Amino acid sequence: MLTTLAAFIVAIGLLIAVHEWGHYCVARWCGVKVLRFSIGFGPRLFGWTAKRSQTEFVIGLLPIGGYVKMLDEREGPVAVQERAQAFNTQPLRSRCAIVAAGPLANLLLAVVLYCCVNWMGDEQAQAILANPPQGSVAAAAGFKGGEHILRAGFEDEALAEVRSFEGLRWWVTRAALERHNLWLEYATPNSGTSGTARLAQLQLSTLDVSHADAQLFRSIGIMAPFSQALMGEILPGGAAQEAQLQPGDVVLRVDTTDIVDAGQLRELIRASATQGVVRQQSWKIQRGDALLTIAVTPKPEKEGSATIGRVGAMIGAQPPMVRVRYGLVEGMVLAVERTGQMSLLTLRMLGQMVSGTLSYKNLSGPITIADYAGKSATMGVNPFLLFLALMSISLGVLNLLPLPILDGGHLMYYLWEFLTGKPVAPPWSEWLQKLGLAVLLLLMSVAIFNDVTRLLG
Repeated sequence: MLTTLAAFIVAIGLLIAVHEWGHYCVARWCGVKVLRFSIGFGPRLFGWTAKRSQTEFVIGLLPIGGYVKMLDEREGPVAVQERAQAFNTQPLRSRCAIVAAGPLANLLLAVVLYCCVNWMGDEQAQAILANPPQGSVAAAAGFKGGEHILRAGFEDEALAEVRSFEGLRWWVTRAALERHNLWLEYATPNSGTSGTARLAQLQLSTLDVSHADAQLFRSIGIMAPFSQALMGEILPGGAAQEAQLQPGDVVLRVDTTDIVDAGQLRELIRASATQGVVRQQSWKIQRGDALLTIAVTPKPEKEGSATIGRVGAMIGAQPPMVRVRYGLVEGMVLAVERTGQMSLLTLRMLGQMVSGTLSYKNLSGPITIADYAGKSATMGVNPFLLFLALMSISLGVLNLLPLPILDGGHLMYYLWEFLTGKPVAPPWSEWLQKLGLAVLLLLMSVAIFNDVTRLLG
């Protein structure tokens, strides 16, 4: 709980600080006087005043946002000698640059974070497929599990190298949400990476992506990397102990089904319970050099409204790993590309929500964000940096939307001023601000409702 809270505060604080720092820096460059730089709202916790600029830097009690308050005649009297430093007296190009600087700073932060991850490198699971569920897109394409994905690409495009399972998931996510079919070049389990490569296509262009969640990847058939069906720790009193299974046993077959990987074995165990009654299973295992057949009777266990089977053991070996690391230039290029792709993907998802092709249940609020912040932080530095990059992109893109009260809404006003030669009339501006606030509050309410629903579910 403390890790989750600390990771959430660090993440939100950093993203807000970078966003507001973008506004602040460009405002100063344009000669605008900044009165206050605040991270958080509400009562002041602590702060200081810069001697040279006289800007007050403040940390507020509520870390849910921030703001940069600039000298502006619309918000109070301005001394004649300071009028040239007021925001409202600046040329249109300067005002546009100041407003756009916040979201752009978030996108730049994402590039920096992706660069750090690419340059540091880390151990990732190889892009080897697990056994896909029956009826999934991957199963329909002929995949059985154990295939090593070498390259991937959309139709009519050159194939690109796939270095890890995470890289493969990124290709699959983009293909599903952008409604592209995906070509995969792979080596079969017996051919190795140097053997004859084969091609298969995942038909994702017509897939229902209204819910971009774990169920989507299940319907695609690419959920987790390959893991050998190896018995790990045997828990006391479980079905595995009663059947005298041992750590290190490799499960080769359950009844008449050949076992490809650990995920498939877990699914068969779960499916052994029907209406609260479990079926005995016949397991063929390899123990050292010996082949044994053992009767295993999973125990029923409630999971929500359903009953599933459990054997009381850890199942699955660590997936084959590979170190993924990029050079200076390549890592930077990939960071820029990933930021651009993720930004476009975020915009596309928002557009699909507006059009109704993507469910509003995909909106996440502070509870879900805090949960992911904590989980990524416990997984290590790189996962937390990747989480920060994703959040920074989301914050940057959302703030560029043409919604009054957001930065994009102000840019929309400036576009009107550029086209007509005069600013938006105050009555219209006030009405649009109220409308924008109402829409923003509605979206926040939906996101928090989704958070609570996930928490209770």
